[in-house]
Order: sequence, then C-alpha cells, then structure tokens
Amino acid sequence: MTAHNLAEKPTPVAGLQRTAGVGRIAFKPAPSEDPTTSATRLETLYQEGAAKVRLPKVYSDMAEAVLINTSGGLTGGDVLDWSVEAGVNTRSVLTTQACEKIYKASEGTANVTSFLSLDKGSELHWLPQETILFDRASLSRQMHVHMAEDARFLAVEAVILGRDAMGEQVEMAHFSDRWRIHRGGKLVHADDLLFSGEVTKIAAGNSTLASQRAFASVVYLGPEDQEVLEARCDALRPKTPDLSFGISTFNGKITARLTAATGFDLRQKLIPFLQGLRPERALPKLWSL
Repeated sequence: MTAHNLAEKPTPVAGLQRTAGVGRIAFKPAPSEDPTTSATRLETLYQEGAAKVRLPKVYSDMAEAVLINTSGGLTGGDVLDWSVEAGVNTRSVLTTQACEKIYKASEGTANVTSFLSLDKGSELHWLPQETILFDRASLSRQMHVHMAEDARFLAVEAVILGRDAMGEQVEMAHFSDRWRIHRGGKLVHADDLLFSGEVTKIAAGNSTLASQRAFASVVYLGPEDQEVLEARCDALRPKTPDLSFGISTFNGKITARLTAATGFDLRQKLIPFLQGLRPERALPKLWSL
C-alpha cells in the first residue's frame, strides 16, 4: 500500500459506549401452615448488563427489591428495561439504590421502560427514588401496568430539575413520562407528561411548576369502595390551601401531584404522604432523609 493510499483511507471513528440493562423479577406466595398468614418469596430473578436487583432482608409481610443501575446514570441512547411480576396474594415493594441521574445527551434519548404485573389479591408498591435531570438531558420513560381487579397498586415517580446544592440550572431538556394502567383488562389510568425545549420557561408557568424545580406524580388503585378512597383522600389533603399539592379520587383510584422548590423539600412532603397511603408499613430504609 502506497503512502498516497494510506493518506486517503478514512480514520475509523469509535462509537459512543451505551448503557443497556434488563432486570426481571417475579414473586410467588410462600407456603404456610397457617391460612391466616401470608408471606412472599422470590420466584424468578434475571439480570443483564447494567441492571441489577438486590433483595435486602426485611421483617414484614412485604418482600423488598432494590433496583440498581450500575452505570451510575443515563445519557442519550442508553436503555433500561425492568419487569416485575407479583404472583397471587403476594406483597412486594420496589425501590432504587439511589436517585437516577440523567446526564447531558450529546445525541439520542435515554429510554427506561417498566412492565409491572399484579395477579389476584396481590399488592405492589413501586417507590423508586427521585430522577435528577441535568441540563440538556433527554429521557423517555414508560410504565405499563396490568393488574387484577382486586389487586392493590401504589406508584410514585419524582423528578428534580438539577441539583440545587450544586447550583445547577436546567435550561434545556427533553423529558417524557407515559403511564398506562390496566385493571381487569381495561385501561383505567393514562397519563402523559412532557417537558421539552426551554424547560426553565416551561416550568415558570403557573399551570406547570410555577418555577418550582421538583415534582412528583402518585397514583393508588385498590379494591376499596369510593367512600373509603374519599376518606383517605381527605385525610391526606393539606389543611390549608397549598397550590403545590393536588390530590383527587375518582374511578376507584387516588391521584396526586406535588411540587417543591428543592428535592429535599419534595421528599419531606412525599414521605408522610406515601406513609398515609401505606398505613402500618414503613418506607424502605433507602428513603430515609
């Protein structure tokens, strides 16, 4: 090969390394000689790539699983897929090891998808810690839930626009969050949230975040009748007017949105609120302030 040919040969460009992970977990009822008691045990555990699952020892009737992204954060082109199956009469709570950080995307969008299945008489609480969006982050997140008529499901997703303690500002970003919940084969909850473009300007509106930088969505669905849900909703509602807190109950569910100036302030609101929705059960230890 001549020097001329060498000069004309294009230099290979290394592709950007991307994170990929798949985590699958299923719970089944543990055998018990006492029909009045129930316990939950692990049935299936599958981990691939950056997705890891840990099962801490707990002293309650709810099995606990901690979801971990070992890459330390996500950026454009990264993909995470989670799947959870709650078997008949099982009790389980899912959380994350830490806040999920979504870094600046040079190209592409990070995609996180969760598939949750609740069988007859089961109860599943989806309680990940907050997602932190950095400036120019790009994230598309989807949650698909299929639950039996008599199952109980509680979910929260919280988002923080930059770390206040670090003086970070999120000027531009893309964040889409889609929830689809089916109960008894019927779609009962559909929620699409989108912040895309000049996030600072979008969040400044009174109909969006009123310049708050942290927000959360919460939903609870269970077999209780409407009167019970309304009473629980009234107990959780702030005693004084608070535009940063909205809660309602309809169609057999409780939905709420909360906003706050910082992530710490938001967690101070979320902890008692979530505890009110799961009475007599402590939040996972990883949720401690």
